[in-house]
Amino acid sequence: MFNEAKSLNEECGVFGIWGHPEASSVTYFGLHSLQHRGQEGAGIVSNEAGTLHGYRDLGLLSEVFKDERQLTALTGQAAIGHVRYATAGNGSVDNIQPFLFKFFDGDIALAHNGNLTNAKSLRTALEEGGAIFHSNSDTEILMHLIRRSQQSTFCARLKEALNTVKGGFAYLVLTEDAMIAALDANGFRPLSIGKMVNGAYVVASETCALEVVGAEFIRDVQPGELIIINDEGITIDSFTEDTQHSICSMEYIYFARPDSNIAGVNVHSARKNMGRLLAKEAGVEADMVVGVPNSSLSAASGYAEASGIPYEMGLVKNQYVARTFIQPTQELREQGVRMKLSAVRGVVAGKRVIMVDDSIVRGTTSRRIVNLLKEAGAKEVHVRIASPPLRYPCFYGIDIQTRKELIAANHTVEEIRECIGADSLAFLSEPGLIEAIGLDFAEPYSGLCMAYFNGDYPTPLYDYEEQYQASLKEKVSFF
Repeated sequence: MFNEAKSLNEECGVFGIWGHPEASSVTYFGLHSLQHRGQEGAGIVSNEAGTLHGYRDLGLLSEVFKDERQLTALTGQAAIGHVRYATAGNGSVDNIQPFLFKFFDGDIALAHNGNLTNAKSLRTALEEGGAIFHSNSDTEILMHLIRRSQQSTFCARLKEALNTVKGGFAYLVLTEDAMIAALDANGFRPLSIGKMVNGAYVVASETCALEVVGAEFIRDVQPGELIIINDEGITIDSFTEDTQHSICSMEYIYFARPDSNIAGVNVHSARKNMGRLLAKEAGVEADMVVGVPNSSLSAASGYAEASGIPYEMGLVKNQYVARTFIQPTQELREQGVRMKLSAVRGVVAGKRVIMVDDSIVRGTTSRRIVNLLKEAGAKEVHVRIASPPLRYPCFYGIDIQTRKELIAANHTVEEIRECIGADSLAFLSEPGLIEAIGLDFAEPYSGLCMAYFNGDYPTPLYDYEEQYQASLKEKVSFF
């Protein structure tokens, strides 16, 4: 519910393994560590001597596989899995991945993290050519392109399809004799490879999943790469040389788990650096620093260290509130926030509080948390955001695709401060965010995608261009 109130969600997470006798069980554990990347549905497809078996359904991973038989039926020494949050396609079970295709010449399974920016035009063209889609997810488009390719081998057909789709994508493909990973030419989404003690290879959206299953990190999948894993080992190939690192900066700010590493940078360390630099850029006299659980705790500790102001647990998150707790009235929604998050009166009463959060989307959640702190007796609440203002939509796999959803696109910092009821408000600067993450790529913004903050998209927007241009003219008041 807290994520839903914040309106900022990652699309999904993928996990795959090749060469393990309990492949589906290992995939389950790997997906469990990626549950934060998608809570709407989950699925696993296994490979048993060339025959693929799959199971998928709506809900959390533990809900989908609540019956042990559903998992034990997925036999074989290879498997891929997926946890989903929908940015393209509705919440139907038909859109839950991995997709499993039973063709006359073999079985193929497909899982995807990201969002295709030319999906609409591709789907229209494919349907005009006779294609029949079984879902309204953009993921299925890749398989139609593969099947229509005239190239002589599967890998050649896959490469042709990957050069046709545009946008952000991390794919896992499971065939009768291989597991294949592919990353878009900008590397928007993280994708890492590990190896287990028994020799099994693992591919996952985040390195935290590798550690959970006991796999040693080998390398990240690089932009434009095609990684082929089979019984003979691992082969590194590419489908394009026209690449540019543009790693999604929101992975570091909000989405990824703090124990994950992305492009060699630990997420917790990056967030702590964001807090440190925020304290230098926007210091204020106060009695304590409080972080908004959970993704802002690292930044809050960094702010406290750099400012010399004590860090306190002024907000406590209830871990046991149902994820679907959404109520129809404003009064009940307010009560829902109180169930999810509580201010500690004995800590904040009579104190000047610096509330550190990772981002502000609509401002609704920030306003409610400021109110919680003030109702608990906080004398002052100074809000500090460990990222720049979100002013532009994302088209590569985050569920914000219009500017009217973003309070910073329509109001000044002072207006936002008034809206959320804070005594002061400040955001981390763009140079501060880049410095905090500390990537050393030569590409613009040190290899980060900063489009959410400045509108400088690293790729053409294709089908979204008209929508984006129209959104630039929209002015929406959040008051």
